[in-house]
This record gives sequence, structure tokens and C-alpha cells, in this order.
Amino acid sequence: MFFILKALVVIVFGYLALMAGMYWGQRKLQYFPDRNPPGNPADVGLKEMKSVKVETSDGLELVAWFAPPKEKTGKIVIVYHGNAGNIANRAIKAAHFMERGRGVFMCEYRGYGGNPGKPTEEGFYIDARAAIKWLEDQGYTTGQFVIYGESIGTGVAVQMASEIQPRQLILEAPFSSATDVAKRSYGFIPVDMLILDRFDSLAKIPKIKTSLFIIHGDEDAVIPIDLSKKLFELANHPKEFITIERGGHSDLYNHHAGHVIGDWLDKQVSAERAA
Repeated sequence: MFFILKALVVIVFGYLALMAGMYWGQRKLQYFPDRNPPGNPADVGLKEMKSVKVETSDGLELVAWFAPPKEKTGKIVIVYHGNAGNIANRAIKAAHFMERGRGVFMCEYRGYGGNPGKPTEEGFYIDARAAIKWLEDQGYTTGQFVIYGESIGTGVAVQMASEIQPRQLILEAPFSSATDVAKRSYGFIPVDMLILDRFDSLAKIPKIKTSLFIIHGDEDAVIPIDLSKKLFELANHPKEFITIERGGHSDLYNHHAGHVIGDWLDKQVSAERAA
């Protein structure tokens, strides 16, 4: 009996120690920044883009990339990328929009791409707002903004869309909440009690009244497609959901996602002009 009790004590304390370790180290499990500066946009084939500096409300100076639209009043796609790498890794996305005459603002987060600070959910929101303010300071308006989120960046995109209500919102591999994603991998711990950065898009999506486009790979092993559909179900119309067959989490542009998204946005712009 003594040995059984001792074993139970070891198991309980080991479990508590595991939970404590995961609680204090959870952001290292959630964010994987490439802290190296992204370099010059031309180095990755984006000759029309320039590096710009954005100041956040809490005093950080962040480097981002920007290319203006071909027409001064044209659309500008504001890209909030995923939890790994930096903006240089998303050159293919920017190129697709620029080829169609769209402006592109590649928002870079704190702690990424040589920027100061550490990644957090609230920090990401501050950085995202700073990007929008920078564009407004250049004379662009909310009606021109297309909010684009990728993976964890969809949580940022949904937050920004709930605040400024742009005319278009594009979500690539989104999720209902970071809590739901974490439960799939860490179902053995009380995620609801421990998670700090929740990115609860499910609670926010009903507040957004804009044209929504969601695209997701049916073989996504990082964010299961059912979490994306869960978000889509609560979203307001007009909305469209596209499944990329054999698409994973970060390879959708290898499966022509750029063309699919670009065509959808072209239709949106044509409808606006005809209205």
C-alpha cells in the first residue's frame, strides 16, 4: 500500500510540475519567430516594396514592408502572417496581390524580423493597429483595406476586422480559438485554465459585417479544417469557404491558393465599382 501511495504522489507531483512548466513556457510553444532582419524586399523579388518603420502605441519601432497600390484609391492588402518565420517568408503572397495592382502592407510583429519586444497576443494587436494607423497617416482610408490573416495571424485579422470593419476579410487556415487548437495537442492538461494567449476568433466573428473569404487545406495537420468550418458557421454573410484538396498548413500557395484568393478579391472590387 505504501508503494502505491508513493507512486501516486510521484505521478501527481510530476503532473503538476509538467503543467507548471507548460504554463510558464507556453509562449515558446506558441510562437516561433525568425528574429533575423528580413533584409531588402528586392532580395526576395519584391522590387516595388520598400522597408518602412512603424511606431506602436507602447513605444516600439517596428520594421515592415509596403508597396502602394497602382491606383492611389486602390485596395491595400494588410497581411498578418503566422507564428513562424518573418515577413520575408511570405514574399509569394505579396507578389500575387501586387501583380494584380493591389497595394500590400506586410505587417511585422514585435520579436520578429529584427524587431524589438516579445510576442504576445495583445502585443500583436498593438502592432496590427500601428500598421493600420501608419497607412491612415499616409492618406489611405479604411475602405481601401483588405485584412488578410494567415494561421495565428487570422486571430489578429479577426480582431482588426472587428475594430475597423473593412470591406473584405481573408482568412487562410484560420481557427475558432487558440484554446481549441491547443486542446488537440495537449488534451491531457486543463488548457482552458492555463492558456494566456487565446485568440478567441469564435467570440468575435459574429460582430464582423464584411465580405469574408476563408481558405483551408483538407490535409492541414496543424489547424484541423473543422476548426475553420466552426468559425465559418458563426460568420455573417456574405461569406465563402474554399477547401484546397491535398493542401497542408503552409503550402496552399503551391496549390494555386494565390490565384483563387486573387480572383475572389477581383470580383469584390468589380462589385464595389458597379454599386
